[in-house]
Order: sequence, then structure tokens, then C-alpha cells
Amino acid sequence: MKKSIAVTMAAIFGLMAGLVAAPVAESRERLVLQGSTTVLPITVKHAEEFMKRNPGTEISVRGGGSGAGIKALIEGTIGMAQASRSIRDGEILEAKARGIKVVEHTIAGDALAVIVHPENPVANLTKAQIRDIYLGKTTNWREVGGKDQKIVVTSRDVASGTFKAFNEKILGKEKQRPDALFLASSAAVVGTVTGTPGAIGYVGMGFLRPEIKALHVDGVAATAENLVAGKYPLGRPLFIYTAGEPTGLAKRFLDFIMSPDGQKIVKEAEFVPVGPVK
Repeated sequence: MKKSIAVTMAAIFGLMAGLVAAPVAESRERLVLQGSTTVLPITVKHAEEFMKRNPGTEISVRGGGSGAGIKALIEGTIGMAQASRSIRDGEILEAKARGIKVVEHTIAGDALAVIVHPENPVANLTKAQIRDIYLGKTTNWREVGGKDQKIVVTSRDVASGTFKAFNEKILGKEKQRPDALFLASSAAVVGTVTGTPGAIGYVGMGFLRPEIKALHVDGVAATAENLVAGKYPLGRPLFIYTAGEPTGLAKRFLDFIMSPDGQKIVKEAEFVPVGPVK
């Protein structure tokens, strides 16, 4: 009996010693970004490269729209918001009420590309023609030099920064036609236009694919060169917002985005760098 007790106690002490000697899991620095689905492909690539270079860091990036990202930043549930539009006055006031000063960081340039099915013979639309289509005044492609075919209008959802940017540049204070298909992401717009010969939509230039056709707007193509030269009429900046000046991991990540290596990733993602590229 005494031998059995001794063996048991030895086993317990051995287990305890093993627990003490076990390596403690390495603590990881974590950062969460949320917001624009236009900016999402850029920041995902930035996060992947940054984590590869900085073991022990964990950066999570998710979409949801610019509005959702800014709201989460103000509520303190994320560290950075990605946005394809400027922060609104109401959002600034809400942040101030919570004692937060939201800081804007421009990380890339973008062109809003107006897209159609590749079989659509129309190659150019004026801003006025695009406006009439989205207001419902023009409903058939024949009216703008195309086939006798109904125009299927796709748009982004109202929480999207891309929706806001498009409305500001094309519609002003007018509302889009009520039968437009309001979609939750730029990828959804691309997918719908790809599968719908009569469709029209708009996306950031980083979403252009061979299976869709980008129209010239006022005779100008949606290219990086035309955007930089100030010729393309639907250009916009892309942002990251922080609650105050970034510190710690957030600052290091933002510094990487703005570095020549980070701006190279912007260029490789088919957007326009705002700083030197390595």
C-alpha cells in the first residue's frame, strides 16, 4: 500500500514538473482591420507579407463596407478601418462624442471603372449618359449606340464607400433608379455583369478582369496613367482610418503599407501607388 502511494505521488510530482517545464505559448500581437471591399484585396496582401516578415504578429482583415468599418473603429472593436470614401461629418461627430479623433491615411489611388459585358458593342459613355442610365431615364442600350437590349443596372449597397463615391461623381443628390441591383461587394458586381449581357456596373480598377469590359468615360480609359495625369474623371483616393495617431503594431503595419515595398503591393494589385515603389 505504501509503495502504491509512493508511486502515485511520484507520478503527480513528475506531471507537475512537466507542466512547469512546458514551454509557454508565445504571445502574439494582434490587429484587426475591417471595411471597404475595394481596399480589401490590397490590405489582405499587405497583411500576408507583413506577417511573413514579422513572426509573432497576427493581422486579420475583413470586409463589410466602408461604413461598417468606420462604425467598428468608432466603437473600438477594431484597430483600423479601410475605406473607399472620406469619413462623413456625422461619423466625425459621433467619434468626437466618444472622445476619439479619427485620423485619415491615404494609402492608394483608384479609378471607378464603369463595366459592361464583353459582348456589349458600346465602348464609351459620357458622364451625362451614365447619369441618365442610373436615374432610369435611359433604359435600352440602343439609346446610347448599342443593341436593342434592356439595360440591367447593378450598383453597390448603400453602406459601400464605392456607392457614395459613384453617387457624388455621377448623380449628385439624385437617387439611383429603384430597380437597380444593389450588391454587397465589388466581386458580386463583377460576377453579375459577367453573367448578364445587358448589365452595367462600376468597380475599383483593381477588380477589372478579362471577362468584363471597362468603358471609356468621356473618351478616357480607366488606367493608372490617365488617373495620375488627371485625365480620367472618376478617380478617388483609398484610405485607412485610425482612432488617433497609430501606435505599436498598427503604426508598424501602416509604415509598411506606405513603404516602397508596401506601395509595390498596391501597384501589383492594379491600384495606383501614392508613394515611391521599390
